[in-house]
Amino acid sequence: MSLISTLKQHLIEKASDPAFIHHKWFVKYHLEIVEKIALQLAKKYPSTDKDLLLTLVWMHDYGKIIEFNNQYNATHEKGAKFMQGIGFNNTFIETVLRHISALDKKKDLNKYPCIEVKIVSTADALSHLVGPFFALYWYENPDMPIQKIMKENLRKFNTDWEQKIVLPHIKRKYNSKRQSFLEMFSDTHINTFIDNNE
Repeated sequence: MSLISTLKQHLIEKASDPAFIHHKWFVKYHLEIVEKIALQLAKKYPSTDKDLLLTLVWMHDYGKIIEFNNQYNATHEKGAKFMQGIGFNNTFIETVLRHISALDKKKDLNKYPCIEVKIVSTADALSHLVGPFFALYWYENPDMPIQKIMKENLRKFNTDWEQKIVLPHIKRKYNSKRQSFLEMFSDTHINTFIDNNE
């Protein structure tokens, strides 16, 4: 079994553990979707290092899965130890962790010099738009007021759109759908939609 296959199997097991808050849906409706989108996006960039790309796909939420309340530190501490334990070399591990730090910060990713990071950031955001991500927030928080859920989904959508979708052709492709998402999550946009269609 390859190192990436071992890594992937480990993450699938950990993300499916009932101790993880999102265990019912995280593998099928997030990680697998991110992988499919990332591989599709990579076709446009022939220089993409597929091993690095897939490692970033499966490791980008490692800390969240392993130690939700300490996720950023957990990625660097426990993630590094896990990767060493299955045989990744230290240089590759350091590269992966540096790139995951950039993904976590979500700062100027459009200028980040690594295409694999741009692809994973964009794929991560798109997984929220093409899968049931926003509906799952309702599912996991059934007692939360609707307005609060809408506000939080709007915040997440804006973060995805403004900071994480960094491949220009993808932003252009999904721009026409952006208004629909805004209308779904905001009373202001709902009212604007109604006023514009009377």
